[in-house]
Amino acid sequence: MLGKKPLILVIDDEEFMRDSCSQILVREGFQAETAEDGNMGLQKIKEIKPDLVLIDLKMPGISGMEVLEKLTEADPKIIPVVITGYATVESAVEAMKKGAYDFLPKPFTPEELRIIIRRGLERRKLILETESLRREKKLMEENFITMVSHQLRSPLVAIQQYFEVILARMAGEVQEKQKEMILRCRDRLEGLLNLINDWLDVARLDSGQIVDKLKPLSLKKVIKKLIEDMKPLTQDDNISLELGSCSENDLVQGDKETLEQVFSNLITNAIRFNKPKGQVIITIKEKKEFIAVEVKDTGIGIAKEHLPFIFDQFYRVKRGEDQKIKGTGLGLYIAKKIVEAHGGSIQVSSELGKGSVFKVMLPKV
Repeated sequence: MLGKKPLILVIDDEEFMRDSCSQILVREGFQAETAEDGNMGLQKIKEIKPDLVLIDLKMPGISGMEVLEKLTEADPKIIPVVITGYATVESAVEAMKKGAYDFLPKPFTPEELRIIIRRGLERRKLILETESLRREKKLMEENFITMVSHQLRSPLVAIQQYFEVILARMAGEVQEKQKEMILRCRDRLEGLLNLINDWLDVARLDSGQIVDKLKPLSLKKVIKKLIEDMKPLTQDDNISLELGSCSENDLVQGDKETLEQVFSNLITNAIRFNKPKGQVIITIKEKKEFIAVEVKDTGIGIAKEHLPFIFDQFYRVKRGEDQKIKGTGLGLYIAKKIVEAHGGSIQVSSELGKGSVFKVMLPKV
């Protein structure tokens, strides 16, 4: 496009129509180009990349509908306006379905043409501004992720390490009161680092980085390893943690690291919010096109009013009088995002005082 003038391409097999439209457009301060048929029109679209295209529906060779379809597939930012002397409701509807911005029946006045061109160019301006803002937002997010990862997280990890050195008395004796204060600081710092790590996980999932890493994976192997790793968490309250019935087919197309994160979160919650001598039973079942994993506990349960919001960002439930609200409120939100990135779903059923069941459905191989 030359200068800053919008460039309009007129595709019509009638020479009079091409010349008339061009004269009107030039008088309005636009640049105008013409093409006498669909083939030439598509070629010119590639060469000059117009802002808006006027397309006649009835032309020899490639029809206006074909031009319209190929145009919207090639560059959806170009605004197509259909013009025709054979206007019907059916043709207008079909043109709109194929991506036409507007429909102008022949004959039309210069003013009608000017109005529809201005409206179409305003639409293009909004599309380009939206795309620019989307790119700017993505760049800001990437820069912010980098800043959080390196300039914020790294110093906090260093502080955490200094606390451990002090508590180990490697820098000298620590008075009991000093130790108490350092332990409180360490706990707060750990909470902040957990929040940062969870937020980075959310940002990574939003950018779609998980999709490229999917490969055939045995859910039974993943769950068995997690159960072994989490056995120490069950000892204080003597909670039974076991893998129940498993279907022969347990293969899904998945990312091992993030699926471990999902089931680790669900199993940890099932242990943390259980009752003394309670149970956590995990089952794996094949259901049509999915593999279903259920994490069932005999814990304190979740009140009915909380269930619709349990997977919302930063939503936390106080699940008992003696239970402090811990965590970032992002664990289940991240679990849901990971499962959905795998093409699956996650749901919960629960009853106060009787426990909860979290069900994860993942597409099988």
